[in-house]
Amino acid sequence: MNQDQEEVLVKEWLIEALPYEIMWMNEAGNIVYANAKFCKRLGYKKTEITKLSILDVNSTATAESWKSHWEIVKKDKVHSFKGTHKNKSGKFYEVEISAQYFSNNGKNIICAIVNDISQSSFYKNLLDRTETIAHVGGWKLNLQDGSLIATAEALRIFNTDDKEDLLPGNIIHYFTDPEKVKNLLRDVMRNAASFDEILETKTQPVRYIRSVVKPVLKGDKVYKIVGVYQDITEQHIKEKSLQLYKGVIDNAEDLIYVYNRDGDLLHYSNSLIKQLGFTKKQLDNFNVFDLDSSVTSEWWSSHVDEIASKGSMRFEWLVARKDGTKFPADITANHIRYNNEDLNCAVVRDITERKMRDLKLYEALEEIKSLKVRLENENEYLQEEISSKINYKNIICKSNAYEKVLQQVNQVAPTDTTVMITGESGTGKELLASAIHTNSLRKDRPLIKINCATLPKELIESELFGHKKGAFTGATENKVGKFTLADGGTILLDEIGEMPIDLQSKLLRVLQEGEFDELGGTKTIKVDVRVIAATNRNLEDMIKEGAFREDLYYRLNVFPIHNIPLRARKEDIPLLAQFFLEKYAAKAGKAFKRLSKKTIDVLMNYNFPGNIRELENLIERAVIVESGTTLNPGSWMPKTELLTGIDDFKSFEALQRDYIIEVLNYTDWRVSGKKGAATILNMKDKTLFAKMKRLGIEKQIILKQ
Repeated sequence: MNQDQEEVLVKEWLIEALPYEIMWMNEAGNIVYANAKFCKRLGYKKTEITKLSILDVNSTATAESWKSHWEIVKKDKVHSFKGTHKNKSGKFYEVEISAQYFSNNGKNIICAIVNDISQSSFYKNLLDRTETIAHVGGWKLNLQDGSLIATAEALRIFNTDDKEDLLPGNIIHYFTDPEKVKNLLRDVMRNAASFDEILETKTQPVRYIRSVVKPVLKGDKVYKIVGVYQDITEQHIKEKSLQLYKGVIDNAEDLIYVYNRDGDLLHYSNSLIKQLGFTKKQLDNFNVFDLDSSVTSEWWSSHVDEIASKGSMRFEWLVARKDGTKFPADITANHIRYNNEDLNCAVVRDITERKMRDLKLYEALEEIKSLKVRLENENEYLQEEISSKINYKNIICKSNAYEKVLQQVNQVAPTDTTVMITGESGTGKELLASAIHTNSLRKDRPLIKINCATLPKELIESELFGHKKGAFTGATENKVGKFTLADGGTILLDEIGEMPIDLQSKLLRVLQEGEFDELGGTKTIKVDVRVIAATNRNLEDMIKEGAFREDLYYRLNVFPIHNIPLRARKEDIPLLAQFFLEKYAAKAGKAFKRLSKKTIDVLMNYNFPGNIRELENLIERAVIVESGTTLNPGSWMPKTELLTGIDDFKSFEALQRDYIIEVLNYTDWRVSGKKGAATILNMKDKTLFAKMKRLGIEKQIILKQ
């Protein structure tokens, strides 16, 4: 160690040993040095104190007053005065200061020796030169003779030349809450109480005046009161704004960091304590290198430069917790210039959930790909030529017989023709209706479905055509009918045979005229609706019985489609069973992939009187009670007596005869032509006539049956 270094250490030791608080300031008012006593009194660390200026310490100082003070000290070399300092926690205390001007290594410095006098002579020396720098106005009221002394600064604060305006009875009216000020002053005079309050003025714009008042006692009686007024409007508004911003930051769910160029953590949101696991004491002493060991000084310097040049940056990062775990984060780093210093304000958002969602989506897609490949390799039935045709979403068929039904759907779908779909219950008539609508020009408009069998007879008219409020008992509001909702689209009237006879005329009017009247309405409503009707009943028999209008039947039966039963398309049973197996296995979370050959054989030997609906319910029950990847026969199988046994089989000719009669009934015994039975059976007319003759099929015989 050389002599110069030794001298520096000795000087520093001497300064630290002095019983005073000492700080040095440059011409800009920035604190360039402070001894330990000064730091301790204000509650700052040495690394923090050198980031402050005189404006942060002296609550009464302004940029203009400091400039004036600098020139005074520079001229007089030594200048003593009294002032008010504010510590880190925001509390004020009074000081006596001796300021000296000197140069150190070519730099001009003011050295301030500070003596804390908050408990001694502040209130005894209010009217000295303090107001020159601090702009604090003082006053003293003698309660014995009522005399008042007020400084020029006190009068200036209240914009008056008359000191009488500062008397307690007058000054209270200057503030927004005169009653509060009156009570405070009364408490000083009667109870010897002191107060230090920030009061709001009535003036516009509003100003904030700090008022400090203390009694002077003679014995146990108050004979004088002394006080100071200080205009702290600018400081108060700034502090309120800072408190607001600090509150917003502290309560943010995102992690918010404020670093300086050296990487010191100057401020942070409270969420850091909760999410990272560090204590406040630890964070108060941390820098960026403590929080993230992967950050190097070279990277940080480059990072700060980049943010300063761009103004803002966004990137993803892994943020470390105290326990060593890390989480992915989306970081937006913003450049802030404050007190001639570059700051980095980083807003950090935890994106763990987003990453997990992305990962799950990726894994799900990969699993789907894997299952698809495995299913293609494992499923024997779907590997064969089973060119399972899935028409119109859920219509599955392989059989030639059902292909003819779908051809009819293709023919009529593009038109606006009214369609009648007949067939046994459970054959999928509603699916055919959906297929017709989906492939029509009305597909962008709704398909409205209504089941005439499920509604009480007295409500069908209201459901179909709507009603006005008060049209009947219980009609508490207007109701829009299904025909109105279907305007421009299609309406499916399922179980049309259940429609009451007295309502059929109104339906006929809609079909013929495209108009109807609401219940209780006075205005005829026009609609453009395509009608598809469906039934499992024999409407011709109902006409004979007087239960269905003949004219409505012919208006609905413009294009009839007979949906054949499942027993007439047995080739489709394996396809449908596989479809339902996959559907309900997915819903139940089961692993079924295929049906065993034995299961398929049993299903193929069953007549399914309940048609496709029965098959679907059967497979759904099987998925619930069985387990594994292959569905084998079990307790879920159809009852033995319902299976087609040897004794139940008819001869081939008997089956042919029954089926031909069924088709002939469907075509109204028309044999030839596009809509004739021969076309449906894919036979020549002459061949069908010959077969009918050989099997003894005659129309009059059937009528007798």
